[in-house]
Amino acid sequence: MLALIIAGEAIFLLPFILMRVFKPIIREAFVISDAQIGEAQALYGITAVISYFFGGFIADKWEARKLLSLSLILTAIGGFWMTVIPSINTLKVLYAFWGVSTILLFWASLIKATRQWGNKHNQGLSFGLLDGGRGFFAATIALSGAAILSFFFPTNAIDITFENKVQTLQYIIGTITAIVFLVALFVWFVLPKEKEQITSSNEFQFNFKQAFDLMKQPKVIYHSFIIFCAYSAYKLTGTYGTYAKDVWNYSIEESTYFAVFIQYLRPIAAITVGWIADKFIPSKLIIPCFSILILASSILGFGFLGNQALYFSFTCFVLMAFGTYSLRGLYFAIIEETKIPIQLTGTLVGIISVVGFTPDIFMSLFIGYMLGKNPTIAEYQNLYSLFAIIPIIGLIASLAFRKSIK
Repeated sequence: MLALIIAGEAIFLLPFILMRVFKPIIREAFVISDAQIGEAQALYGITAVISYFFGGFIADKWEARKLLSLSLILTAIGGFWMTVIPSINTLKVLYAFWGVSTILLFWASLIKATRQWGNKHNQGLSFGLLDGGRGFFAATIALSGAAILSFFFPTNAIDITFENKVQTLQYIIGTITAIVFLVALFVWFVLPKEKEQITSSNEFQFNFKQAFDLMKQPKVIYHSFIIFCAYSAYKLTGTYGTYAKDVWNYSIEESTYFAVFIQYLRPIAAITVGWIADKFIPSKLIIPCFSILILASSILGFGFLGNQALYFSFTCFVLMAFGTYSLRGLYFAIIEETKIPIQLTGTLVGIISVVGFTPDIFMSLFIGYMLGKNPTIAEYQNLYSLFAIIPIIGLIASLAFRKSIK
């Protein structure tokens, strides 16, 4: 399980965690806007969505150890490419490549291996440990990066040059890339070989009929929308650090530490709620999580707190993060409630991921264009007020899912 946890987050350190935690300095070192970052991540989403579907079939056919290790190696190669601080067009190509390298051979295989690790009575804890452990690993890596920023950019520093920013970012990217390579080796040597190997007579083929039969089931449709809404909320966490810089006037260092603090809420929320879910029913706990998101995003978006003093908005961000990370620990735990056979787990994950993770295509782009080049509190309020629609949809999908499995 430890290998799955570390691999499950290491694969996304470069395309996601790096940008989520270090976006302020990335914007300055690459001389790009939030909108351009969104365009690059939209290309990731397009290639990833295609990869989700076919990756599900692959996960049901081949050994997880080989698939996970190869994905990590390919992703790390992209990290070396990023250390040269390429142009925005090259960065877009890189993100499109990462959409394939991080998903096609990896995602469905990871979820299937986690489901197999747990049993039908502790799926909440299994997926809570997976996402919570991933969150702790990501936050620790981010904290190390923040320490690098503190070393190069002390709070009282003056005359910080552009070259300093670029060099510091290269250290951060290079370190993370090396970690991804090491994790690939760790996974290869730690994950056990599967007992039943696929023989040459068992030819690989895409069972589209089986997939379409699953697609037509209402519980699968509602499950897809639950993931869609929860993942949209997760994508929004990338704005927390920039909000601290743009609205609270935090320094690059301070806003980075705030983003790291938010990351450390992930293991607390995912593991705690996952453990509680096994005492009750995972799908029941999804409902209050979406309700928290609706409340907190509405307060931030519609200005119900007047001028939104720092401690009020800080509390809202903590609530949103807790609700979001709780959902991440739950939305695959409810697979067991669908009663889909375990041998079809990869195919099912591929199907629900196609819809569930489409925010990779549009969410970063949407955030970038909503915030513009020099966002103020007004742009952030517009963003959060529009976002409030998404958890409302998630709440409706959760109630419908509960009804469909009874």
